[in-house]
Amino acid sequence: MSPTVTTSSEANGNVSAATARAAASAAATAEAEGPQPVTMAKALNTAMADAMQADPSVLVFGEDVGMLGGVFRITDGLTKTFGEQRCFDTPLAESGIVGMAVGMAMNGMRPVIEMQFDAFAYPAFEQIVSHVAKMHNRTKGALKLPLVIRVPYAGGIGGVEHHCDSSESYYAHTAGLKVFTPATVADGYRMLREAIDSDDPVMFMEPKKLYWSKDMVDLEELREQHSANVAAGTSSEGRAAVARPGTDATLIAYGPSVPTALAAAAAAAEEGRSLEVIDVRTIVPFDDETVSASVRKTGRAVVIAEAHGFASVSSEIVARIQERCFHYLAAPIRRVTGFDVPYPAPKLEHYYLPSVDRILDAVDDLQWED
Repeated sequence: MSPTVTTSSEANGNVSAATARAAASAAATAEAEGPQPVTMAKALNTAMADAMQADPSVLVFGEDVGMLGGVFRITDGLTKTFGEQRCFDTPLAESGIVGMAVGMAMNGMRPVIEMQFDAFAYPAFEQIVSHVAKMHNRTKGALKLPLVIRVPYAGGIGGVEHHCDSSESYYAHTAGLKVFTPATVADGYRMLREAIDSDDPVMFMEPKKLYWSKDMVDLEELREQHSANVAAGTSSEGRAAVARPGTDATLIAYGPSVPTALAAAAAAAEEGRSLEVIDVRTIVPFDDETVSASVRKTGRAVVIAEAHGFASVSSEIVARIQERCFHYLAAPIRRVTGFDVPYPAPKLEHYYLPSVDRILDAVDDLQWED
């Protein structure tokens, strides 16, 4: 993956940093004119570069995020463009990375840190729960913590143990944290910019298997939309999206499960069944209004997630639908999730992950009268 914003002049040290950044920004804008194929990785990289360009208090750090550009190359080119003071490598110590980010955020910086893999974040869990999530409340609002913790998560890449956990439920259960998870390329850019702008800490859960998914996206248009939202004081935070309209049943998914839900809806359409797909987008805050409106319309719902089903985000979604839509339901709500076992070996993960067939089986079980 080529760097998002890098100039040869800056790399050779022949121009000032300010001139180099201005040239890099112009190059990025020219590159992004009109819709073009863009990967999720490119969208996330561009979002960080644009945020760093717009605000000198934004900095990026973590394990191997500097010259290497991260394990998945999501930070590729940022060190060359902005220098080692703005994007730098840290020791292999997740608790130390988060602890340092807390101190920086308390003192006016906006750190964006990367946990290399989902399960690698667990050594920092105490920092996240005890300090990141509680600092604003502990200080009675005197201290804000504008901090983004990027977590590549979930499966679908054939990873071994400790590399494919779905850890979103831990963070969603922790009061004081926002939890975002994009499923589309455009949302990758849009939601990461909003996370960086937020004065509250955000767990930004990035579906690893979607890093190289591509959509036709106009990056310059996304930049303009972001600027307009900032000026108007609006955002997409806490707003789910209707990814596919339908009338017979609602499929509710987030992050890596959204493409699977869409594929299931497309397969169901060939059989004459119309399924609406809701992309949750931000797990916390959760959009009850959009989800409930869809279920009240269709009367049936299936919740889809890669994470274990027990005591999970999918459990919470089912409970919220039951509380708000009970008298509209024509059948019990079904779930299609990962099984309640440790994440399996790579050759077995296709049995574990939600699939089109498993989703359609759940849909068939929604007590259809015909």
